[in-house]
Amino acid sequence: MTKGLIDIAEEAFASTALKDTVNTALAEDSAVLRRRRALSRLHQRALAGQFDDTYDKNTYRPNPTAGPAAS
Repeated sequence: MTKGLIDIAEEAFASTALKDTVNTALAEDSAVLRRRRALSRLHQRALAGQFDDTYDKNTYRPNPTAGPAAS
């Protein structure tokens, strides 16, 4: 565990312990970073055309008129 000295406004942690406030803020920041990275990967895949087949709904939704022939 790393320890460091930081200045924090008292209003930011008035209802909870300082350690809890800092740990929650760090966890939230980490989650935001993970979401940004995931969105960036999705964006790169979209630019590469990996989702182009979703524009044609016949590629992911069966056509009810082209179903099996009734006997």
